[in-house]
Amino acid sequence: MVRKILQWMFLIVVVIPIGYVILLRWVDPPLTWTQLGSLFGGHGLRRDYVYLSEVSPNARLAVMATEDQLFPDHAGFDIKSIEQVLEYNKRKPGRVRGASTISQQVAKNIFLWQGRSWIRKGLEVWFTVLIEAVWGKRRILEVYLNVVEMGTGVFGIEAAARHHFKKSARALTRREAAMIASCLPNPKRYTLHPMSRAVKRRYPWALQQMSNLDGDPDIQGLLK
Repeated sequence: MVRKILQWMFLIVVVIPIGYVILLRWVDPPLTWTQLGSLFGGHGLRRDYVYLSEVSPNARLAVMATEDQLFPDHAGFDIKSIEQVLEYNKRKPGRVRGASTISQQVAKNIFLWQGRSWIRKGLEVWFTVLIEAVWGKRRILEVYLNVVEMGTGVFGIEAAARHHFKKSARALTRREAAMIASCLPNPKRYTLHPMSRAVKRRYPWALQQMSNLDGDPDIQGLLK
């Protein structure tokens, strides 16, 4: 009996997740829990998956500059940022910060639900390790750009480009990409139409960070 339970646990926790991650290396993910929540919560759902080659290098650079500047170099986790956030959260327990990398955000958005429980966090670590091992950086970035919320009910860079600027993601300028990326911390509060104070403050900073990363060869490798 115990052996059978362990076999089922191994199947559920290890075999099925690995198989699903391998499948999504080539297949676009279905609706995420966040997208379903937006749809049934009355916020609508706009999304339009595109290949990484169909996304402006400006948009790729913008999300890395604002969300995860070490993305090409880490193995899924930014240890230094995690240590800094843990220290911050100890000093100010009422104002909790996060330190999720792009890889962790993809793991959470595709495979898991929103929340801060230790169980969810542990599963996030497991799926982050899997996608880093199986997908590689270009696929992780591609999926991120297609599933992340970039406006109320607007998911992915193609839907965001068409919603905010009436153009395709391929045609986004540097300034437009910085503005969209500036919404990422909280797309329901950080709005472009009308432009919120947070975005007004944040997008010039985003442009500066993009300029700072222009000469990084690892970043440039993901812009080709």
